[in-house]
Amino acid sequence: MASLILMMNNTGYCSESFNSLQSATSDEDMVEIAGATLDFSSTDDVPPLDRDHGAGIGNGLKEAPKLMDFLDEPLPGVGTYEDFNTIDWVREKSKDRDRHREIASQSKESTWALMKSISDAFSGWLLMLFVGLMSGALAGGIDISAHWMTDLKEGVCLSAFWFNHEHCCWNSNENTFQERDKCPKWKSWAELIIGSNDGPFAYIMNYVMYVCWALLFSFLAVSLVRAFAPYACGSGIPEIKTILSGFIIRGYLGKWTLMIKTITLVLAVSSGLSLGKEGPLVHVACCCGNILCHLFTKYRKNEAKRREVLSAAAAVGVSVAFGAPIGGVLFSLEEVSYYFPLKTLWRSFFAALVAAFTLRSINPFGNSRLVLFYVEFHSPWHLVELVPFVLLGIFGGIWGAFFIRANIMWCRRRKTTRLGHYPVLEVLVVTAVTAVLAFPNSYTRMSTSELISELFNDCGLLDSSQLCNYANVSDIERGSNALPDRPASHDVYTAMWQLALALVFKMLITVVTFGMKVPSGLFIPSMAVGAIAGRLLGVGMEQLAYYHHDWVLFRGWCSPGADCITPGLYAMVGAAACLGGVTRMTVSLVVIMFELTGGLEYIVPLMAATMTSKWVADALGREGIYEAHIRLNGYPFLEPKEEFSHKTLAMDVMRPRRSDPPLSVITQDGMSVEEVETLITDTSYSGFPVVVSHESQRLVGFVLRRDLVISIENARQRQDGVVSTSQIFFTEYTPPQLPSSPSPLKLRGILDLSPFTVTDHTAMDIVVDIFRKLGLRQCLVTHNGRLLGIITKKDILKHMAQIANRDPDSILFN
Repeated sequence: MASLILMMNNTGYCSESFNSLQSATSDEDMVEIAGATLDFSSTDDVPPLDRDHGAGIGNGLKEAPKLMDFLDEPLPGVGTYEDFNTIDWVREKSKDRDRHREIASQSKESTWALMKSISDAFSGWLLMLFVGLMSGALAGGIDISAHWMTDLKEGVCLSAFWFNHEHCCWNSNENTFQERDKCPKWKSWAELIIGSNDGPFAYIMNYVMYVCWALLFSFLAVSLVRAFAPYACGSGIPEIKTILSGFIIRGYLGKWTLMIKTITLVLAVSSGLSLGKEGPLVHVACCCGNILCHLFTKYRKNEAKRREVLSAAAAVGVSVAFGAPIGGVLFSLEEVSYYFPLKTLWRSFFAALVAAFTLRSINPFGNSRLVLFYVEFHSPWHLVELVPFVLLGIFGGIWGAFFIRANIMWCRRRKTTRLGHYPVLEVLVVTAVTAVLAFPNSYTRMSTSELISELFNDCGLLDSSQLCNYANVSDIERGSNALPDRPASHDVYTAMWQLALALVFKMLITVVTFGMKVPSGLFIPSMAVGAIAGRLLGVGMEQLAYYHHDWVLFRGWCSPGADCITPGLYAMVGAAACLGGVTRMTVSLVVIMFELTGGLEYIVPLMAATMTSKWVADALGREGIYEAHIRLNGYPFLEPKEEFSHKTLAMDVMRPRRSDPPLSVITQDGMSVEEVETLITDTSYSGFPVVVSHESQRLVGFVLRRDLVISIENARQRQDGVVSTSQIFFTEYTPPQLPSSPSPLKLRGILDLSPFTVTDHTAMDIVVDIFRKLGLRQCLVTHNGRLLGIITKKDILKHMAQIANRDPDSILFN
């Protein structure tokens, strides 16, 4: 990053050139992220051939009048970006340095200016406090609502309908320890409608009500998303990654998206679909960060600064999703952030801390924990167990690669066939299939978070789960809650068959669920698949150790009557392996799982399974699920982890190609307003190089299309005498004009005098590196100072797609 800042400091951007510009402040366009305004005015880089016009002032010529230069007066919209375009990181960082220099110089002049300087320095921490508080409060509300509505599919609490099953029974003094899952105050729908919960008719009634509630919740979710906030669907993490890399998607982090995503996330999770709320919570937290940025000028008006806030907000999202503040910070650093300076690390840490504290204060699960599946293990693991842990890693990698290919294939089919025209019908059909198949199996009927909690659980004397109903429990001393390895009973074998069926069901249904037009996270379904596989392997190892404790494999550390194998630990390792296989997370994933268990001694098994999972998945396919969805949607995302190893030159990638028409350029003088407007109308380019003349093609600078359009429109309204035949000048000095000529238009203030350039023989791996590290939108190609062409981010992505034998036209945006 130090090299990045050094390069930015040497780009020749003028100082004090951004102070008089404004930005759009509509909350609706939260990611227009339209703040920045640009004036690249400088007097040091002016070509000497501008300066000899004054020599010709004489008879028949009038001295150039004082022209309006937009360097001096703010123009709303100049320097902002259009939707589905990429920001210029170098320009934004330069603007922030200019603002900081001005504040620092003014702080020495008066006490009031000093107070403003202190307030400006403190505003970042204050914003992080607000983001943490707001995100934590929303996450607590989502957790409580989803828990209640999930239980509503099965029954209702008579004493207080807003209580879920667990809270309802807590307040009851009538239920016994043996029947603690049943209490008089909680009534199933069969009991309410037909007065009995026994018999086939009652079962059918509960079945029908379960499916009806699931269909109602999913219908409300998809209808709200479709009607009010189309961007509220999906996980949100692929788009967040793209936005953090500098792309603009207007409205993606707006008020409506936040409100609808929060409501529909509760509905989607409660419907029983195979999805989680953890990914969407990252989107929700980023919406909070983006909305709160409007309270502070330096974040509202600067794209790069706002993305620092969004990086911290992504950490907050994971912090409240898993109750893992440190894991959240590492997730933002490893997985989603494009630019992550050290101060963003500190602020992310603070915001994640505040969010976790807020969620802990709300206590959504009533157990003083931040997540439903917090667990503590009491038995250490043995070195021999690394073998099954590595096997779980291999399974996680294979599952991850299979899931990504199958899901992308299904999503592409949704995009290219009539299936995509009926999102509501698709959601209802998938919900109906999920509910009908899930209800008969108790492990698929319960919410996925509860399933993971049960699979992670280390069986004790007080557990009533079917998974813990081993034989000979009555013969065990009840002096402690820990139990030795013991033979599996009929109930345990039944549970194993149910879990095996649940594994197949979850693996298949998650493929078609992720990517539908409802909020859908992938963390929890992936963890559920791994946890089921891990628990099955764990119980198998436990029974192997019990019946064959004299084998060399177990001799010396697993004696009869000892608690050797912890199946819950295998479930946790399997969950980490499958999530790592799908997302390719490593460090952050291990830390998140460690924070979930609170046990340092289980880090090595988690690391072994996670790394194995990543190696296996990378061998079968290089992309994680989020990168695959970014590519599927055609977003211009230059993956920092992907290496460019081909020997091509800038001249091979630049436009125009040999068969293309010549490059569209603007001369620094001699073009009329009408000619420039015709050029803008006839092309769709984001900007134009400015040259000395068409003959010399000597490069002067670069001007953005949006700035040009806004400046000409404003000049027609505010400057007298500007007509279609008026000359446009980008020179420092305006040449003398004939008395009869219309007023000229000076637009030097919007000209970037120091655009990035490379020569035509620059290796493409260096060009790609420059684009990645500096966040460029475009780069001009020259030969001996003459302009030859231009390379945009889209050109690079198309070139990389061609090399990888992919369709280059899949890159839709620049």
